[in-house]
Parts: sequence; structure tokens; C-alpha cells
Amino acid sequence: MSSVDVLIPNYNYGRYLRACADSVLSQDIDLRLLIIDNASTDDSAQVAREIAAGDPRVELRLRRENLGPHSSFNEGIDWAQGDYFLLLFADDFLVPGALRRAAAVMDREPGVAFTYGRDVAIEGDAPIPDIGPQQADVSYRLHQSRTFIERFCRLGVFQIPGPSIIIRTSIQKRAGYYRPELPHSDDYHLWLRLALYGRIAELDCIQAGIRSHGANRSSELRARQIMHILHTAEAAERFFTHEGRNMPDAAHLRRLARRGIAERAYWSAFSHIQRGDPGALELLKLAFRLRPQTAILPPLGYLLRRPDTIRRIKAAFRIGRIPDTRLA
Repeated sequence: MSSVDVLIPNYNYGRYLRACADSVLSQDIDLRLLIIDNASTDDSAQVAREIAAGDPRVELRLRRENLGPHSSFNEGIDWAQGDYFLLLFADDFLVPGALRRAAAVMDREPGVAFTYGRDVAIEGDAPIPDIGPQQADVSYRLHQSRTFIERFCRLGVFQIPGPSIIIRTSIQKRAGYYRPELPHSDDYHLWLRLALYGRIAELDCIQAGIRSHGANRSSELRARQIMHILHTAEAAERFFTHEGRNMPDAAHLRRLARRGIAERAYWSAFSHIQRGDPGALELLKLAFRLRPQTAILPPLGYLLRRPDTIRRIKAAFRIGRIPDTRLA
């Protein structure tokens, strides 16, 4: 039986930590869980101690000073020894059977670098909902490395839920660490690098849950979303300058990425204008710099390429609700 190592990095999410850990520890597979608390000022440390006291599979690292999130992410990569690895934020959760389903696919498909599935969203402090039974042997689609990367380039965004991504540990260690210099797109940069080492399996089932709370409706999040698009452009440039430079048609893919990010920035600026939010000018400048044509002709083709266009247009007109750009 394959094994999975799960990292839960935490900072001041003590109110969600137990539910997140329980969603991991209830999985029907051989696993270990590492909780790294980054010097939280709430009751996180006490909650983590109680979780560890109740299950020998749990390891704790309680920091006395905040070293930043990337230190936790990368410490977890060093710690991982199982066949597969998952980074799960403390406010998110797994659905029953998620680890076994992913492991079964990767056991069957040794060329797969990582798997992901669908997600379910919950609001605020709502309890984790009951997820209906799902087949243990789920259907899945295999994406070739280049196809997966090209899809990102065309849209300028990954449309996959991060909490559902379960990675082959040997490939995670080859791909390396999260880059702290990309605080808003470090995950994108890593997923591009991981894709160089194998195919990607998209599972036809719900694998994880994402909680929307507090800051998801704040102006701070909107500022982070703007920074995310700016950093996505930097992540793509770094990838094609370094790890992805030897891909066939790397120059073509780099141009596609610039276009996709420019058109994403353009429409993000439009949604900021609709809401009366600041930041639209900065996004338009990025769009015009990466693709000057957007200053003359609106990139309508981009909306046709995105399968979630209708949902996002509706969301843009909902007062106070800003979709998460990493998952959109």
C-alpha cells in the first residue's frame, strides 16, 4: 500500500485547524501528518498539541518566531518520505477517500507527476459539509506535460484547486522548493516545474474543500489579486528563462503566456473598474506592456477560451464578493 505525507502549515487558523487535521487523519490510507505552526498568536499551538496527543501519526513543529510561509512549505518538502505528498492549508480540507483515490491513480500510472480533482466551497466558519459517496476507482483524464503548460499559457491562470493537488514525492524533491521571491504565484511556478517531470491526472471527483472567509471580502485580498497577476507574469518569465527554456517551442509558449496574462490582466482591470476598486490602471499597464494590441482591441477571444466566463461575469456584479484568482 502506498503512503502519503501531508503538511499543514498554520498561522492563526486555530479555529479551522482541527477540522482540517481530522479530514486528513480520517483518510483510509497509510499516512503521516506534519503540522508546522508559524508562531501563531491565537490558540493554534494548543489545538495542534491536542491533535498530536490523540494520534501518533501526527508530528508537530511549533515555532517561536514567524519565519514566513515558504519556510514551512519547504521544510515540509524536506520532511516528506512517503510515496506521495500534499500541502494542505489549515483552513481547507480533504473529502473522504481523497488520498486513496489519488494514490490509486498514481500507482496505476507511474508516469504521473501529480493529480488533482474538483473542489467544494464553504463560507465562513460553516462546518465541513457531508460529501456524498464517491467511487473508489474514479475515472480520470491524463494531460501531457506540454498540453498542461500550454493551457496555462493561453489563459494566464491555472484552473485547478490547490488543496486537491497530490504530488509524487520523488518528483516534488526533484522539482525543488517554493520560491519566496514569488509570494503571490509561488504555487504556479512550482506546478509548471512539476509538469516537466510527468503527466498530470485530472480526477473526475471532488477531492478537497476550500473555505472562503474574512479577508476574502477585503480590499487587502483585492490588492493581493492584483499582485498575483503581476507575479504570475514574473513566474512565467522565470520558468521559460530557466527550467522551461529547453522545452520544444519554448519561445512560442513564452509568447502565449505573455498574451494570456496580458488578456487576463485586461479583463481583471475591467472588473475592478466595474466595482470601483483601485488597481485597474496598474493592471492595464501590465496588459499593454505584455501585449500592446490590447490598448486598441479588447481581447474578446480570451473570454471565449475561459470555460468559467459566465460565472465570473456574474461574480463581478455581486457586491462584496471577489473570486479567488488562483482558483478561478
